[in-house]
Amino acid sequence: MSAAPTVTLSHGSAMPRLGLGTSPMNDDDAERAVATALELGYRLIDTAENYRNEVGVGRALKGAPREELFVTSKFNKRWHSVEGARTAFEASVEKLGLDYLDLLLIHWPNPDQDQYVDAWRGLLALREAGLVRAIGTSNFKPAHLQRLIDETGEVPEVNQIQLSPIWTKQENRAFHAEHGIVTEAWSPLGKGSDLLDRPDVVQIAKDHGKTPGQVVLRWEIQLNVVPIPKSANRERLAQNLEVFDFELTDEQIATLSALDGTGSAPADSDRSGH
Repeated sequence: MSAAPTVTLSHGSAMPRLGLGTSPMNDDDAERAVATALELGYRLIDTAENYRNEVGVGRALKGAPREELFVTSKFNKRWHSVEGARTAFEASVEKLGLDYLDLLLIHWPNPDQDQYVDAWRGLLALREAGLVRAIGTSNFKPAHLQRLIDETGEVPEVNQIQLSPIWTKQENRAFHAEHGIVTEAWSPLGKGSDLLDRPDVVQIAKDHGKTPGQVVLRWEIQLNVVPIPKSANRERLAQNLEVFDFELTDEQIATLSALDGTGSAPADSDRSGH
């Protein structure tokens, strides 16, 4: 199976259009899932300090051609300072067994702590030093992103947010598009909801001879979103990557988008984070 096509980030890195999420897997589960994913053709692997599975992910990456991989990690609010970002980076690459990261993200803005701009300055220094190829944010709202831009003049390359047809995040995506930020989706299959059982989703899947999950991932691809579905099941891992050989109609896209707001409330990064 071939790897996913790529999107070019604002500083030139080529990021796969679909990847593997690893939360909430422990080290052993992550090692197995990542090894299977790499075998199937995945190249974008997403982990985080908070997942506590970077060691397992790293074990699976050993022996894989480094230049083909796109490894992402994220760090917690404890490291929201210029020096802290460097410390977090060093801890992640040591656990992963790597010399550099392809993408490092601030996991949550934690506006109550009010240090995410300094965390961003730390990421800028890491990219400047060549230790991280690309930098970005996770769970940042447009207001948080605007503040980074206003105070540093530098725009994140990626913002990873909770997104699926039940959380379309139209305002976020519009802001990202306007500023050249790639939108990445966690919980792209609507984790914890009945999204994949919805009649509209099931019908569209039948129309294309695909699974409901493949239809939802294709919806994201066509909205220029990079989904990172989590799975440890070989068959589902393979299915999740097989979304580049069909196309939804404009009407089908609209039908799926109309599901916005029909699930439980998404995470609010002004009130939660770590």
